[in-house]
Amino acid sequence: MTRPLYGITLKLLSVAVFTAMAAAIKATADTIPTGQAVFFRSFFAIPVILLWLVWLRDLPHGLETKAPLGHLWRGLVGVSAMGLGFAGLGLLPLPEVTAIGYARPLITVILAAMFLGEVIRLFRMSAVLLGLVGVLIVLSPRLSGFGTGPETYGAVLVLMSAVLAALAQVFVRKLVQTETTSAIVFYFSITASVISLTTLPFGWVWPVWEDAALLIGAGVLGAIGQLLMTSSYRHAETSVIAPFDYASMLLAIAVGYWVFNEVPTGTVLAGASLVVAAGLLIIWREHRLGLERGKARRLLTPQG
Repeated sequence: MTRPLYGITLKLLSVAVFTAMAAAIKATADTIPTGQAVFFRSFFAIPVILLWLVWLRDLPHGLETKAPLGHLWRGLVGVSAMGLGFAGLGLLPLPEVTAIGYARPLITVILAAMFLGEVIRLFRMSAVLLGLVGVLIVLSPRLSGFGTGPETYGAVLVLMSAVLAALAQVFVRKLVQTETTSAIVFYFSITASVISLTTLPFGWVWPVWEDAALLIGAGVLGAIGQLLMTSSYRHAETSVIAPFDYASMLLAIAVGYWVFNEVPTGTVLAGASLVVAAGLLIIWREHRLGLERGKARRLLTPQG
C-alpha cells in the first residue's frame, strides 16, 4: 500500500540518522585511524541487520545469494569509498563534505550509461553537467592554486569517495536483479569488516570509552539509516522520496555549527544549490517520463 507521508517520514529519519553517523565519525577522526573507524561502522551494523531479519522472520532466507562475486566487487569498491569519505570528514567541515558528496548520484548517471548501457538524453545530461559545475564551485577554494594543505587533501579524498560510491551504486543496480536488499547490506558489512582489518598493522589504537561509544553508535546508526531508507521506498514512489535526500545539507549545516563550530561559506552554499537543483531536475524529469510511460501503457491496454 502506498503511504507517501509515512515514506517521507522514514526518508527524513534516515537522512537524520546518516548525518548523526557522519558526525560521530568526524568527532573521532583526530584520534581513531580511518581503517579502524570503517571496521566499527561495518561490524556493528551486522547485529542490527540480523535482528531486523529475525523480526521480519526472513532469516536465513533473506541472506541467500546468487552472486557472491558481485557482493565481493561491490564490497571492495564500497569500502574504499567509505574509507576515503571518513578520512575526508576529519579534514573538511561537515557541510562541505555533504555538498561534495552530492556528486555521487550525478556520477552514477554517467557510469550507468558507460557500464549498464542506460540511455542519457539531452535533458538529463544537461542537468548532470549543471550539477558537476556546482561541485566544481564547492571545490574551487580548495583546489585553486593547486594547494597542498589538509583541506585540499580532504577535498580530493571526498571527491574520490563520491566517484567510488557512484561505481559501487552501479554494482548495486546489477545486484538488485537477483539479490534481496538485506543480502546486499549484510554482505557489504561483512566484506567491509574483513577488508578494514587489513589496516590493523598500520596503527589501530585502544579507544577511550567516549570514542568507543561513538564508533559503535556509528555502526548501529549506519545500519538503522540503511533500513529506514530502504523501507521508505516501499511506501512511496522514488520521485516522491528522493528529493528529501537534500535535507541532509540543512542538517549538516546545523550539526556543523552547533557541534563543530563550522559555518559554511557562500561558495559552498552556492555550489550546493546548483547540485541540488540539478538533482531535483533529474528527479522531476524521471517522474514525468514515468507518468508518460504509464499513460502509454494504459492506452495500449485493451479495454474490456
